[in-house]
Amino acid sequence: MILPFQVGDVNIGGGALFLIAGPCVIESESHALRMAEAIGSVAREKKLPYIFKASYDKANRTSVRSFRGPGLEEGLRILGKIRETTNVPVLTDVHEVADVLRVAKVVDVLQIPAFLCRQTDLLAAAGKSGRVVNVKKGQFVSPWDMRYAVEKVCESGGERVFLTERGASFGYNNLVVDMRSLAVMRRFAPVVFDATHSVQLPSAGDANRDRAVQSGGQPEFIPLLARAAVAAGVDGVFVEVHDNPAQAKSDGANALDLKLLPEVLDQLIAVHNSIQ
Repeated sequence: MILPFQVGDVNIGGGALFLIAGPCVIESESHALRMAEAIGSVAREKKLPYIFKASYDKANRTSVRSFRGPGLEEGLRILGKIRETTNVPVLTDVHEVADVLRVAKVVDVLQIPAFLCRQTDLLAAAGKSGRVVNVKKGQFVSPWDMRYAVEKVCESGGERVFLTERGASFGYNNLVVDMRSLAVMRRFAPVVFDATHSVQLPSAGDANRDRAVQSGGQPEFIPLLARAAVAAGVDGVFVEVHDNPAQAKSDGANALDLKLLPEVLDQLIAVHNSIQ
């Protein structure tokens, strides 16, 4: 049985839909704060509980030349300011066990990146931190095997954990979403659907694959997959949002344009209300 829990004003697992949104990476203090305020304004208008998301370091990049973010020190300062200024919960990735406790002092939700979802020491450290833990399902992991990630967090003392689906590898440079995984994983924990990484085309940002330095994407399918996931009964939706995706420093090819967010949320809320 899944027990609901709170993150600030956000109820996770209790039947109400919630939103996780923000830019892929912190590009600057002013941009991150502007995005948090803009998304928060839309979420409040739609009466949708909201968690802000941005990464201080994108350790898993296609190329060594790809932008990674401001780093731990500056990134945590910015995230702390956003949390204090906007009064909304904040989520960010952690990649190293050594960083967990420092990050946990600043943010509300520790996110385990998909490629690290089997890293026992990292999951255990997150579980011991006292913070909510979001484990993203690896592109290479079956949904039923995510029970072990949940167990690693819980048996380390973490009582609040949820899982996020972000697509599965399908051949080269492509992802697909098996909607059955949402129901399977919800046997173990509340489930969120990542509608933007699920339309990513990994390392396919250049027609010449030998020189690809970033990932591509098919953002036109974000609303479609998000609607399907809400209809399937997910607890929340994860959307990377940018005010100028073409100029985003990370994952712009699969980001949702900020100006489209209100319409997409209207669709998701309508679907959610229809199945209650």
